[in-house]
Amino acid sequence: MRTSRVVAIVAFNVFKESVRDKVLYNLVFFAVLLIATSLLLGKLTAGQEVKIIKDLGLAAISLFGVFIAIFIGIGLVSKEVERRSIYSILAKPIRRHEFILGKYSGLVLTLLVNVAIMSIALYLVLGYMSWTEAEEFKRAWDAPAADPAMLKAIALIFVELMLVTAVALFFSTFSSPILSAVFTFGLFIAGHFNADLKHFEGVVDSRVAASVARGWYYVLPNLAAFDVKAQVVHAQPVTAGYLGFTVAYGFVYIAMVLLAAMWIFSRRDFK
Repeated sequence: MRTSRVVAIVAFNVFKESVRDKVLYNLVFFAVLLIATSLLLGKLTAGQEVKIIKDLGLAAISLFGVFIAIFIGIGLVSKEVERRSIYSILAKPIRRHEFILGKYSGLVLTLLVNVAIMSIALYLVLGYMSWTEAEEFKRAWDAPAADPAMLKAIALIFVELMLVTAVALFFSTFSSPILSAVFTFGLFIAGHFNADLKHFEGVVDSRVAASVARGWYYVLPNLAAFDVKAQVVHAQPVTAGYLGFTVAYGFVYIAMVLLAAMWIFSRRDFK
């Protein structure tokens, strides 16, 4: 009970600080971008505007979310150390693992609000397209404009952002903000090509290199599994079993990364 209360207090403070940093300004840009794009594509394309807007909208949610996760996540711990406010924080009745969990929960809350508002903006634009489009064009669509199936892609995007946030927080417990950003972004890119490492022996002749690549395949997160944007945009099925397994995989990986972050932070000497 005490731990959950302390974590909630830290998380709320992180959320307030994120809002003061004007993170939510990207939402205005996102909405303006979608509206302007929808009006432009409605005049330049014939029957494909809905697919393009869906693809662009989902990609924007993912991209903006990654920027928030990395560029705020890397400063969750390192910023407190640089400002030397970590001493006053740890002098309070707060355990180090509660501090880490609170910081993580606060950024996840920030991401949740951002993703929710951007998703609403996307559905509003698609609803407008569906309301104004002629019936002959609607019949050519593979799925309705405001297709509820897009929520599957958005849910996996959010879990992926939670994982990226955990990684950014992990690096921030022992590295500088610049290195943490480089490491996190590098792991994000590598995670989307992780599946290629499994069959690396077909590319190189060295068994050592192939073994190392296979080892990294099991260590790095498989972020490509969270990308179902193409399937949803083209009305291809994404099963509940796949969703459940991928979400469970993401939560397990997040738990391991957070445990590692708490272990490192608990042993760090700030004297």
